[in-house]
Formats: sequence, C-alpha cells, structure tokens
Amino acid sequence: MRLRCMCVVIHGPNDLRVEEQDAGEIGPGQVRVDVAMGGICGSDLHYFRHGGFGAIRLQQPMVLGHEVAGTVAEVAPDVTSVKVGDRVAVNPSRPCGACRYCLEGLPNQCLDMRFYGSAMRMPHVQGAFRNALVCDAVQCVKVADHVPLSLAALAEPFAVGLHAVSRAGPLIGKRVLVSGCGPIGVLAVAAARVHGAAEIVATDVVEAPLAVASALGADRTINAAADAGWVERYGADKGTFDVMIECSGNARALRDGLDVMRPRGVVVQLGLGGDVSLPQNVVVAKELSICGSFRFHAEFALAVQLINAGRVDLRPAVTRVFPMRDANLAFELAGDRQRAMKVLIDFANEAA
Repeated sequence: MRLRCMCVVIHGPNDLRVEEQDAGEIGPGQVRVDVAMGGICGSDLHYFRHGGFGAIRLQQPMVLGHEVAGTVAEVAPDVTSVKVGDRVAVNPSRPCGACRYCLEGLPNQCLDMRFYGSAMRMPHVQGAFRNALVCDAVQCVKVADHVPLSLAALAEPFAVGLHAVSRAGPLIGKRVLVSGCGPIGVLAVAAARVHGAAEIVATDVVEAPLAVASALGADRTINAAADAGWVERYGADKGTFDVMIECSGNARALRDGLDVMRPRGVVVQLGLGGDVSLPQNVVVAKELSICGSFRFHAEFALAVQLINAGRVDLRPAVTRVFPMRDANLAFELAGDRQRAMKVLIDFANEAA
C-alpha cells in the first residue's frame, strides 16, 4: 500500500486545511524525510491572507512551506550522502542546473526554478509542510545531533540573510544598518554579526521585533516611529553607515537609509515592495552602490554549518511551536508582528 501523509494545504484566501495526500515514492537519487519542524514564511502568509502576492495568484490547491527539517526515513539504493536516521535540513531551492544562469554560477536566478510552495508556475510547485517529504538527496544538509530541529528549520531564512550579507562585501570593521526587523531582518542581523560587522544598528516601527534584533546581535535598536530625530543624528557629516540591508520593502525606510549612509556605502535591497522613487542627487553625490538580493544558493549549507557549530544562537527568533492540527492558529499568530517573530509547525506524530 502506498504511503500517505498529512499536509497543510492552501485553497484560497483564509482557506487553510490539513489534508491527507499520497506521500509519493522515492526515485533514483531521492530520499524520504519525516518532517519534524517547519517555519512559516512571509510568502506563506501572503498565500494565507490574500491568495498570493502581486501577479502571483493561487490557481489550484497548494501545499505550503519551504522552511523544514526532519529525519531521513528512506533512501534510494544509489544514495550515499545521507542514510536512514540522519537529521537534515531540506533546501527548498531546486534549480535546473542546465540553463544559462545555472551554468554561470547563478542558480538562484534559474530560468526553470522549482522552489517549494510556489504558485509562480502552473502546475504549482507543492511545498514541504507535510509529515513525509520525498526530495532529492542533494537537498539534504546534515544537522548535528545536539541541534534542535526547530532551529535547523531556520536554516532557509538564515540563508537569505547570509546571501544579503554576501552581496554587501566584507563586513569586518563596517558599521551596518538593518532596516526592518521581521524574521528576515533579525536573521540578517545575525548574519552580519557572524560576518564580523563592527557595529549593527537595527530599525523598525514596532517595538517588539527590536528586542529580538538585540538578542540576535544588534548593538543598538531604533524605533523609527518614536524617534523622529534619528535620521538627522545618523545623517550628520554625510552619514554613519557603510552598509545598509533594507529588509522592509518600505519606501520611507529606504529613503531614510540613504540619508544616513556614508559616501561609497553599499545598500542591499532585500525586502520586497512596490515601485519607489529614489533621490538621485543623494545616490550620485554620495556615490552609493545599490544592489538587490534574491534568495540564496550555497548559503543554505553555510547556514546549517554555522548552526551546527554554535556560531549563532537563533533561539530568540522562535516565538511558538504549534501542532499541525492547529495550523490555522499558527498562521494567525505568525501574521501578528506585535506578538510573533518566527512561528513553527510541529509535524511529528501526525499520522495519516
């Protein structure tokens, strides 16, 4: 009899269901992972609340989730990189490996990407919020025995922060501004800290996330909504910061950030937002460099390595863990910035 599994499936805005599905069979080069923990991402929340974001819309039911970790339960005969019983974090990024960008070493720009839990293509790419996941063995990165799988599930968003930091260049001795302290923002703080930033200042317009940013390595935090003079202070003498990692996607946050950047500073735009206008005079006069940062590639394995080695402690980012049956409650809490940072779903012990 074919294996069945329980999944968290989005059918439309505010229509999230826990359903039983066929778990699938492993093929050559593949493994089956018993998923233990999964983190709710901002994109998951967009599907939950709005049925998508921008031009990307749900056209069929889709299993959500791309931040997961678990234990290998079955391996194909040709798999040697992992074995049954290994604890792993699963990389949700599946580039084709054959398009021009993959061959140029830019797999995150793949023309035929299949990223878990994405409605960017039709049929949609089903996600990893299921208690049994069939995936390629190369997607699995081993997690040390002492690391809770709840923290291993944070490898994916941490990899996003690590990629953004890499886009900024070396951070040793640099003063870094992180704008927007949602889950990606606070993990960008952790990434900047592990990469040797001399000082990290984090800003947000809500107080609660700033406490998490401090716990993950920010030297100073600023509530931009309450401190009207912060831009003037940090903008004196042509600015303070060598690097800004903009995680909010907010036009005002980007504009204020440009004012506090030092000449020849680097601005990394990580947060997604709408079209914004930029003060060209500021960018030109300060000779600022502005670049984007999209997802990750090699940084996923690096994220797991750093977690395994104890170089980062991401526990402050975890707000609460819910059983799979309470997935709707988990999503409701995850969408409340006043009360939650990273909310996880526990997929263990959820039999089909």
